[in-house]
Amino acid sequence: MAFGRLERNQSAEPMSDINVTPMVDVMLVLVVIFIITAPLLASSIRLDLPKTDAAKPGDPPKFVTVVVDKAGQAFFNDRPVTQTELGGELLQAARENPETEVQLRADQGVPYGRVVEVMGEAHKAGLNRIGFVAEAPAGGAASESAPAVPAGAAPVAPVAPPPAPAASS
Repeated sequence: MAFGRLERNQSAEPMSDINVTPMVDVMLVLVVIFIITAPLLASSIRLDLPKTDAAKPGDPPKFVTVVVDKAGQAFFNDRPVTQTELGGELLQAARENPETEVQLRADQGVPYGRVVEVMGEAHKAGLNRIGFVAEAPAGGAASESAPAVPAGAAPVAPVAPPPAPAASS
């Protein structure tokens, strides 16, 4: 040691190479995944399928709207109908598409028996998919992620609240 200086030994130089082992491991896993899934993506049997008008993959689900107002009057797709006409219209809708959904909108003042009669007409016609349309309660208690009206259905007109009773003094 000369004049208080420490001797320096030669230490290892910093490594300037890239470690490719993790990258190779990831690539091998991806190759194995592609080897396994590639045969599943392609059908192994080649077919020349026949053409038909009955098979339409893009057909949207069909629905009809039945409304029962406070007086008990039934409406089929916003057109007033009698009980027998309603049965005929529902039967026609069932003939066109047996998977047709009936969206039933009934005023809260309608007697339960009248709603059951309309449901019975739909069931007699062969339409078993019945959806009940309701409004979300006022005050924001309903979730924003779940709409109150099914997709494709027109929103229900708001029902006016009953008049407040007169105060007696």
